[in-house]
Amino acid sequence: MKELAIALVSGGMDSCVSAAIAKQNYELAFLHVNYGQRTEIRELQAFNDIADYYDVKKRLVVSIEYLKSIGGSSLTDDNIPVSIADLNSKNIPTSYVPFRNTHLLAIAVSWAEVIGAVKIFIGAVEEDSSGYPDCRKEYYHAFNKLIEVGTKPETHIEVVTPLIDMKKHEIVKKGIELNAPLHLTWSCYKNNDVACGVCDSCALRLRGFKNAGVKDPIKYAITI
Repeated sequence: MKELAIALVSGGMDSCVSAAIAKQNYELAFLHVNYGQRTEIRELQAFNDIADYYDVKKRLVVSIEYLKSIGGSSLTDDNIPVSIADLNSKNIPTSYVPFRNTHLLAIAVSWAEVIGAVKIFIGAVEEDSSGYPDCRKEYYHAFNKLIEVGTKPETHIEVVTPLIDMKKHEIVKKGIELNAPLHLTWSCYKNNDVACGVCDSCALRLRGFKNAGVKDPIKYAITI
């Protein structure tokens, strides 16, 4: 019998491919977190579509709407516009949600302790991403140390980041290789109907498909 792993699935391409990698060796449980983001409804739909595709029975959907109350991000604060992508910028974009991944991973670790999961897969990308500080290898190394000292002595849970060193085009190719349902994923930060094509996440995704020589299966309002 395969060991159990939790896949954090936002509904985006990276989390989908991360889950596809996890599925090769583990039984999967899927976790989705709503945090008051603009595309919450569409992301939840993508999560359920991906979970259905993989026939995942163990699913947990939780809400941490307090991140919207805290604000500080264009994803959660309607008064902060989602910036147009500038893929050459070295600045952290307005879409960064302060310390978000720590909230998500804390929930995942709590659930893992209860259901006996040994791994937590997250689709974090450091090299070809928006430069979010909680998507760096050193962050996940530190978080795994925190799990070690903050759980029961007999508990052994590790956060796994299979995409951390990959470029977006490599993620696209890996998804295709693993038959991941990229057509069901949603990456746009702004829209719930047709992907905007101009936000940071859309631009990175489009560049990834272009560099992979593959057509993106979802529709866009604009492409830059």
